[in-house]
Amino acid sequence: MSSSKKSYCQLVRRRSRSDSVPLQADPLKDKIDIEDLGENENLVYVKFFKCYRCYDLIPVSAKLVIFDTQLLVKKAFFALVHNGVRAAPLWDSNSRSFVGMLTITDFINILRTYYKSPFVQMEELEEHKLETWRNVLKEKSKPLVSIGPDASLLDAIKALIQNKVHRLPVIDPFANNVLYVITHKRILKFLHLYYNELPHPSYLSNTLGELNIGTYSEIATVKTSTPVITALNEFVERRVSALPVVDDNDKVVDIYAKFDVINLAAEKTYNNLDITVKKALEHRSQYFEGVLKCTLDDTFSTVLQRIVKAEVHRLVVVDNEDHVVGMISLSDILNYLVLRHTEEPKPDGSPKKTTEDQLNEEPEESAEAPNE
Repeated sequence: MSSSKKSYCQLVRRRSRSDSVPLQADPLKDKIDIEDLGENENLVYVKFFKCYRCYDLIPVSAKLVIFDTQLLVKKAFFALVHNGVRAAPLWDSNSRSFVGMLTITDFINILRTYYKSPFVQMEELEEHKLETWRNVLKEKSKPLVSIGPDASLLDAIKALIQNKVHRLPVIDPFANNVLYVITHKRILKFLHLYYNELPHPSYLSNTLGELNIGTYSEIATVKTSTPVITALNEFVERRVSALPVVDDNDKVVDIYAKFDVINLAAEKTYNNLDITVKKALEHRSQYFEGVLKCTLDDTFSTVLQRIVKAEVHRLVVVDNEDHVVGMISLSDILNYLVLRHTEEPKPDGSPKKTTEDQLNEEPEESAEAPNE
């Protein structure tokens, strides 16, 4: 699985079908229309995702980075940067099995655990192996959440949201190989291929304010002058994946996401976490087009198309003066499109807690235990 020198491998999976499945080539999907749904038009996306398998999401050629647990933590995060990926499955050579995922959440937790000051080097980051770090968090560790290639996309969505993970490895049950890693973004991008061909439920014309999709209370924000270590603490303690950056008038001017933290590894500046968020954002590896926003008056359809086309993980909900009033994420969108319409009422007639309620109550799991 890995060489003794690198302790990680980079695989290129190839398959014999097109990345974008031709709409005309799949008559089963053509049968999805309002008549099939009975009286409930809201089930259109539930039925759509039932029709497709996880295998259908795998591109023609997909790069996959896998780490051995004997790899040094520092080298692992450098490898994430070098390969332009946000996470990697972890392989345990002793048990000959996949045991977890390494994500940017792990990098954040390592920095928070061992950072003392700019004048004290984090030796643990330099010397620890991934196996050592997993042992440090042993009490928090859970079995790896994965799925088979023949499982439906509906099952994949349930696994992602109900297990509070952002990445779901697709593992071949016979060869025990990771074929691909499914994300919320990939699922919604796949849906977008068929969006104009599918019936549109009436709720797509409702506004965010009417549907109340997203989070609109106690939104965590930071200033441009906020120290990075404070932002890292906010990520973990507030269980969020992004922090809107506001100016002195509380207007949103930027966003600091978990993904931006990996730039500390790329720039080798992780030994000084007292620098400001503004300074840290100067090291973005990708061109920043500005904060992607929406308002409570935007329709759900508008928000859905905007977030998919922009290929971002969330939109900042603002008022007319660009003050932050909420956040809407890919998980919120999938939860509303699918899980909200598959939940059954409790025996007493009251609805079950939504996945969003559960996410607000329980900490977001790092992919190391199991994944971001």
